[in-house]
Amino acid sequence: MRVCPRCNLKYPDENDRCFIDRMALVDAPDERVGTILSGRYLIESPLGEGGMATVYRARHTLVDRPMAVKIMNRELAGDAALRERFRREAKNAAALAHPNIIEIYDYGETDDGSAFLAMELLDGSVLTVLIERGPMPPLQVAAIGLQIAQGLARAHDFNVIHRDLKPDNVFVCRRADQGLLVKLLDFGIARSMHDSRLTNAGEIFGTPQYMAPERVTSIDAGPSADLYALGVILFEMLTGQLPFQANDIPGYLIKHLQDAPPRPSEIVPQCPRRLEELILSLLAKRPEERPVDAHQVIKELSALAPREGRDSAVPPQPSSAGRQVAPTLPPTTLERWAKRAALFDEMARRAFPGADAPAGVTQMLGGIHGMLRRIQQLRSEGLVHQRRLEAMEANVRDGRERLGNAVEVLAQDLSRAREAARSARSEVQGYFEADAQAADGYRHAHARLESLGGYRQLAEPREDLVPALRATVDTLERWVLTRTASEKARRWIDAKTNEVTDLEFQVQALRGQLERLEAAHGQEREALERVLTGHGTEAERIEQQLLQEATRFCTPLRQRRELGDLFAQLEGG
Repeated sequence: MRVCPRCNLKYPDENDRCFIDRMALVDAPDERVGTILSGRYLIESPLGEGGMATVYRARHTLVDRPMAVKIMNRELAGDAALRERFRREAKNAAALAHPNIIEIYDYGETDDGSAFLAMELLDGSVLTVLIERGPMPPLQVAAIGLQIAQGLARAHDFNVIHRDLKPDNVFVCRRADQGLLVKLLDFGIARSMHDSRLTNAGEIFGTPQYMAPERVTSIDAGPSADLYALGVILFEMLTGQLPFQANDIPGYLIKHLQDAPPRPSEIVPQCPRRLEELILSLLAKRPEERPVDAHQVIKELSALAPREGRDSAVPPQPSSAGRQVAPTLPPTTLERWAKRAALFDEMARRAFPGADAPAGVTQMLGGIHGMLRRIQQLRSEGLVHQRRLEAMEANVRDGRERLGNAVEVLAQDLSRAREAARSARSEVQGYFEADAQAADGYRHAHARLESLGGYRQLAEPREDLVPALRATVDTLERWVLTRTASEKARRWIDAKTNEVTDLEFQVQALRGQLERLEAAHGQEREALERVLTGHGTEAERIEQQLLQEATRFCTPLRQRRELGDLFAQLEGG
């Protein structure tokens, strides 16, 4: 793609001069800028580039909405696994519908086969930038950590594990009210229990500095692995450094597996004890020694965060109704072309007074106006379809939010039930151990009595059997007592476990409702998006034809002095 350095109008590669101001065209610094994806996402400027994708500022041409578009780098377009990561990121993040998770609007492919995501445009910076400024106050650590935990809780409630939680994937937004709003990004390698895996045996996805020990040895690591990564992030925010230092990837993995983390208070003496204990529990080597789930972390951080931090950490649920559809077509290139066409008409009237314009000129003007009418028709029809799509998405999002809130309420009960079950198992462990010891004592006494022949009828009394018989009876009585206590404890544990199982069943039922909600609207959504893409692609093709026809019209007239002021208006517009 080529661009005019003065008016920024975009041209195909075969053009060499701008028809408006006759400037020599130059190659666009980024060929994506100025292009339209899926017939409606206009790429405006690059925002950032990574190893896998580039993020651009973009605008929805039908509803005039600013947004961000993430496009997979062209050289990776043939990688099926990376394309699946983009699809998964769109599916996972869109279904979760939570204020602490970035909102994904759409997923598709460019003309060259590169996958892209259309998502909300955020204003702020990734958490990495804040950490690089130095250690943060404990209250700020708790406030940011609270929102990260809230986003994780929603993901885990719907069986989605992030698997690459790190400061680069945590965005801290700037807001007019100065309150914090944290967004989790990049669910590209997240694993849902319902998705096929992107990893094979022996493969490791993620960032070694934040990787839980079980992630090193198994691809089946669960939600607790995300909690471990959160512990690393909290440690890093608080102290300004990672809990483990190494020179290479194997070094980090070994330290996560073997080394105990330092106590944060050794680095930051003013660290609150409760925050330190939370961080250390999150960094426990064994998953079962960490908090039972993200809801337990939320409970702890809510107590640690300042009140204003807690208030801003729970922003109101976003609503699709807040993303209003424009009542009419927003300002687009169509309006600029309409003004240019009016200038072309005036040029023809001046250059050929008395309706003496050559047939070729009249034909070109008719073609230009015909193309403008067709673009207007395509954009108007597209807006109707976009309104239908937005209305459908609003209903789906409302459904997601209702189900998400219902799951959250149940998940909080489930969290308490899990914690109660864990505490109960810890409390009664002594009864089970005593029962096992009593059983061992009886078996030992029984074996001793048996070795002395004490189970045969005696012809004569034997004094050496008396202690053995007494010991066997004593140990049996002890075993009866401990077994009674352990059975009672086991019934208590079973009741706690059944409560967890029942709540898990209810949560799973709500997850199923979400899947059915998504599936019910899937075909209608795809049909509308196909129409929008088709209309947008045709409109873009016609605009390219307009460029060629306008160039043909203007070139022979540019030397006419009586048209100088009109060409000046054309250049000024």
